[in-house]
Amino acid sequence: MSIGTTITEFIIEEQRQMKGVSGEFTALVNDVVIACKAISSAVRYGSLVGVLGTADTDNIQGETQKKLDVISNNLFIKRNEWAGHVAALASEEMSDVYHLPPQYPRGKYLLVFDPLDGSSNTDVNGAVGTIFSILRRPKDSEGEPTEDDFLQSGDHQVCAGYALYGPSSMMVLTTGHGVNGFTLDQRIGEYILTNPNMKIPEEAKDFSINAAYMRFWDPPVRRYVDECLAGKEGPRRKDFNMRWAGAMIADVHRVLCQGGVFLYPNDRKLRAKNQEGKLRLMYEASPMSFIIEQAGGLASTGTQRIMELQPTGLHQRCPVILGSRNEVERIISYHLEAQ
Repeated sequence: MSIGTTITEFIIEEQRQMKGVSGEFTALVNDVVIACKAISSAVRYGSLVGVLGTADTDNIQGETQKKLDVISNNLFIKRNEWAGHVAALASEEMSDVYHLPPQYPRGKYLLVFDPLDGSSNTDVNGAVGTIFSILRRPKDSEGEPTEDDFLQSGDHQVCAGYALYGPSSMMVLTTGHGVNGFTLDQRIGEYILTNPNMKIPEEAKDFSINAAYMRFWDPPVRRYVDECLAGKEGPRRKDFNMRWAGAMIADVHRVLCQGGVFLYPNDRKLRAKNQEGKLRLMYEASPMSFIIEQAGGLASTGTQRIMELQPTGLHQRCPVILGSRNEVERIISYHLEAQ
């Protein structure tokens, strides 16, 4: 039986073509892959092993944690803290930088992650996933890494990816040389290259947005959605489909595969809470933007390229509009006209 190219083999081949990247990077990605396999297993067994439901705790965002949030966070840390590839980690589920136990060596990379995006979907057997981003530790940084070491714009990412736990488990990855997708073969326990050189269509008929917040949207977003909903009789002269899975990772994956646009814009309700958007820049918006751009799409706040945003905090939020190039450009033009 032909196995195909495993994700480890693929990364090693990519490493040979990249300047300044060592085997340490390949080993780090391999540890991330193993962590995602473990999370995939925990998600798959669900109620059979008693891991569904809430954990009776809140994360730094004040959101009620699911049991699988805590389990996934711990699995990701334990797999990546010991081998000497990272200097520190940061997670959606932790308020501060996670410093490695003193007995473990320090590496030259920083790892930022959302251990289980869309965890509210677990109780209804919906798609969820893990998002991660790898950064280099600044060369002038000394001692234990600080929050400031992590505060790098998306353009500084060495690697970004996500693992989607759906009908099959998939990992989508970029190191700045295109986007590739790997499917977990449960028979051999390996992610196998199944979707090489993924490209997002420039135009499509799908858009993803939470319509429950329509009354709070800014005029440019409302204008775009109204035009889509008008269908063939409207100014776009074609019918659109609205999709919303309740997990960023699932909606963005659909957009990556089929084209379209994903929107989680800023709105009046968020501004009333003094929030600049809903999604977190460093471990949601930035890695997903890296992937979308590498696949030929665009990612914007509506007025600024997300990859150029300079973070001011680990848990900073930002508006997110990403997907097919032509659709995102249209939404940006509506924002510019409204200024």
